[in-house]
Amino acid sequence: MSLRNIAIIAHVDHGKTTLIDVLLKQSGSFRENERVEERAMDSNDIERERGITILAKVTSLLWKDTRINIVDTPGHADFGGEVERILSMVDGVVILVDAAEGPMPQTKFVLGKALAQGLRPIVAINKIDKSDERHLEVLEEIFDLFIALDATPEQLDFPVLYGSAKQGWMSEQPEGPKDNLGPLLDKVIDYVKEPKVEEGPFRMLVTTIERNPFLGRILTGRIFSGQVKPGDPIHTLSREGKIIEKGRVSKVLAFRGLERTPVDIGEAGDIVAIAGLETTTVADTISVPQNMTPIASKPIDPPTLSVTFRINDGPLAGREGDKVQSRVIRERLMREAEGNVAIKVTPGDDNDSFDVAGRGELQLAVLIENMRREGFELTIGRPKVLMREVDGVKMEPIEEVIIDVDDEYTGTVVQKMTERKGDLVEMRASGVGRTRIRLHVPTRSLIGYQPELLSDTRGTAIFNRLFYEFAPFKGDLPGRRTGVLISNGTGQSVAFALWNLEDRGPIMIDSGVDIYEGMIIGEHSRENDLEVNALKGKQLTNIRTTSKDEAVRLTTPKKLTLEQSLGYIAEDEYVEVTPKSIRLRKIWLDPNDRKRAMRGTKAS
Repeated sequence: MSLRNIAIIAHVDHGKTTLIDVLLKQSGSFRENERVEERAMDSNDIERERGITILAKVTSLLWKDTRINIVDTPGHADFGGEVERILSMVDGVVILVDAAEGPMPQTKFVLGKALAQGLRPIVAINKIDKSDERHLEVLEEIFDLFIALDATPEQLDFPVLYGSAKQGWMSEQPEGPKDNLGPLLDKVIDYVKEPKVEEGPFRMLVTTIERNPFLGRILTGRIFSGQVKPGDPIHTLSREGKIIEKGRVSKVLAFRGLERTPVDIGEAGDIVAIAGLETTTVADTISVPQNMTPIASKPIDPPTLSVTFRINDGPLAGREGDKVQSRVIRERLMREAEGNVAIKVTPGDDNDSFDVAGRGELQLAVLIENMRREGFELTIGRPKVLMREVDGVKMEPIEEVIIDVDDEYTGTVVQKMTERKGDLVEMRASGVGRTRIRLHVPTRSLIGYQPELLSDTRGTAIFNRLFYEFAPFKGDLPGRRTGVLISNGTGQSVAFALWNLEDRGPIMIDSGVDIYEGMIIGEHSRENDLEVNALKGKQLTNIRTTSKDEAVRLTTPKKLTLEQSLGYIAEDEYVEVTPKSIRLRKIWLDPNDRKRAMRGTKAS
């Protein structure tokens, strides 16, 4: 059977997963009476809740006697490590662009990687049914982007399709016909070459790993040469050609729709999953024992952000989670680093902490969220940017930031970004009453900036960021402008006490919750930290008066999400994460310890 391997790449929210949904339905991959979730490829809970793709996944469909393997890739820059690995498995890409937004930072990132690997893209302009679509301008922007990314003449001669994945049609003309997605699949068969098959025995490059309760570790990748059958003896080679482990293939699984089906034989050119190996990881080569030459794998961009994961040593530790020991936390982080090449784990300053480096706040927040759902309790330090030293010069990561905002808020956004050492690169109209601002900003300036941007622009701004380059260190930044309210005792918060503290600044907790000494319960309206008593009830007397008691009406507390908390905390604070709670606390809970630590910091 004829075979094609393609990846669908695009910026976040441009419609990749929805397009694959409709492709599977129209190609008959589901039964007529089968119940299918919306965005069926987004398989885990966090992907469903946030509406974003986090893990790259493979599916497959039949179209006119050709089997097409399709890889759904993440659209967020923090999960770029997934995209970089996946592109080595495919022979062509469909690049999806929103007909109103046009090419965005992540479009540029994934397209640059695809062009560098020599892949020929098919451009699909999606969401053409939008009222503010501008397909002619978007096509010009795409062409400019191809030229800026040094596309070859062959890559510049790309086919273009227009359509709406949600409505289930694609066509070579913007006006239709609006029948189905057949023109896209026909274009894939005509334009994308069959997989290149190398001569020789079985060799396969591992690109993704997952665990299965019945089969153990499942390694997915593309077979470069030869065939593989269950029971075959195999061994694994590292990038340097060292033997990592030897074993036998217990199962060969091929992708059929959303299912993985056991097959008797895996052929060269196909994307398959293999079970039976224990220590093999991403970028390793699985091959027959006679072969000693590994397949070259592409280097992955380095992490830019690091966060300290620690045990939870607060007074409320162990109440909500059952995984609290540093040994268990270490095993879980090592397992994550094994399957996710964009994450690096190193031991921290003491035996109970670990430094986890990744691409951005969202990637690390998703890891923390997964761990708390698994029953872990952790304390997390403030994210730190990973610096480099080049020829004795301290270098820091710079990101390209694109902000789409209503015209009336552009002044505020530019002012805030300039204060954070950002350089304005471009500012232009991007639709009726909207402006697109492009800046180069140090990564450390962006930690915790998004909530501030949304409050500055009344929630109307669209914020996108992407790693740009390393540049000389730009100097110190202004920190958080306000102090915090710190509890001076342990017990349950009292509504009357919180009501009296509202004059001091926004409160972050409800009444009747457990608090402890050193826990942050609110934001101070001034620059200094303030220790307060949230446990003090109203003094009651037995003297009745004609005047009624004034009712205690608390303002709704300012509760922070996990990402907001990571961006909010200062150097001397932790986020305490448990399966049911997110609390903020000082590193030193005792006020005397805090003063000593502060004096030591000033002296140093």
